[in-house]
Amino acid sequence: MKIQANQLPSHLKKNLAPCYLVTGDEHLLVDEALDSIRQASRDNGFSSRESYVATTGFDWAQFEGSTSNLSLFAEKRIIELRLPTGKPGRTGGLAIAALVGRLGSDLMLIVSAPKLDRGAAASKWAKTIDSGGVTVPVWPVGLRELPAWIAERMRRAGLQPSRDAVALIADRVEGNLLAAGQEIEKLRLLLGEGSVSADDVNNAVADSSRFDVYKLADAALAGDAQRAIRILGGLRAEGVEPAYVMWALTRELRLLAGLADAVVQRVDLGTAMQKARVWRSRQGLVRSCVGRHGRGDFYRLLKAAGRADAAAKGQSAADPWQLATDIVMGLSLGGRRAA
Repeated sequence: MKIQANQLPSHLKKNLAPCYLVTGDEHLLVDEALDSIRQASRDNGFSSRESYVATTGFDWAQFEGSTSNLSLFAEKRIIELRLPTGKPGRTGGLAIAALVGRLGSDLMLIVSAPKLDRGAAASKWAKTIDSGGVTVPVWPVGLRELPAWIAERMRRAGLQPSRDAVALIADRVEGNLLAAGQEIEKLRLLLGEGSVSADDVNNAVADSSRFDVYKLADAALAGDAQRAIRILGGLRAEGVEPAYVMWALTRELRLLAGLADAVVQRVDLGTAMQKARVWRSRQGLVRSCVGRHGRGDFYRLLKAAGRADAAAKGQSAADPWQLATDIVMGLSLGGRRAA
């Protein structure tokens, strides 16, 4: 059975299926859907959870053996399996289908994956979960729907935003829901419940933590590698999602690559920055960064950012924070020392 993500809360209040498949590329919404399923499972007595990530070389035979063992303490167990590529292969597909056949009142399965392509969606393992449980495809929020999504999320957090406040947040996050969620949480912590104006949003930015992703980007653009690494460490210590950090760095790298292209095409950098809507207060930072890098540096860093983003989303076994450190160092330093 397929249901939409917004139908999941009402579904979980009525019953709990033996298995779930949650798919999508919107990291925040997928995680929230999984959290709601986990909570409903705990409410129904599933006190034990075993997690597996099927990266390259995953031992499916060991997975089958582990999930076939009965609990010594008769606990109700959740088996949670993450498929970073959405394609477990023939052996993995058979193992998942077999596990679905063993599910009962004391054993349930939760599988998560990126958006499935047509082949994966039509595979036996996916159809087995769909027929025996629930499939939840999580769709991204479009730019047109983003202001309404932000306003609704703010109201759920006890905030009453003005239209201008919502528009300002939507403009800042540029479609990144993880960034939007963290902006809203920051406003809730700083302001408490009640009305929120555009001025409140601007003041919250000024009053935010000294370890802010925007300050990280500015330090790297300024070439202050020591400060940039210190801020990155602070972000990690504060529990900021690495995917959010990578979004901020990738946004800057795309801007810089576009400006470097314009310079190669003999467009005046000042004119290019105005066209790209670079704030006047940041134009000096951007100019200095473009000046100490070659055009190819930004594209190499963008490729590295793609690898780091995949790691942050669990799609590879690499350490996203180490990759982020390499990118920050490459952006801070110039020329041949860029990553």
